[in-house]
Amino acid sequence: MHHLNIPDMTCGHCAGAVEKAVKSVDPNAKVAVDIDAKTASIDSQIPSDNFVAAIAEAGYQASLKKSCCSHVG
Repeated sequence: MHHLNIPDMTCGHCAGAVEKAVKSVDPNAKVAVDIDAKTASIDSQIPSDNFVAAIAEAGYQASLKKSCCSHVG
């Protein structure tokens, strides 16, 4: 599971673009986008960097969400 911060995601259109970018990397990924929290959780075995790059190509800054737990991120 990957947890990403996407600070410039502000609306439903943004969320759709982020989800489309994620699906372009892994069509079978399960994606949960939270516009209010400006985050996305992605259930996939593909490395996080691939999703960060695809989201950046779609025009949105993305980074791994920091956590106190070593198993998250």
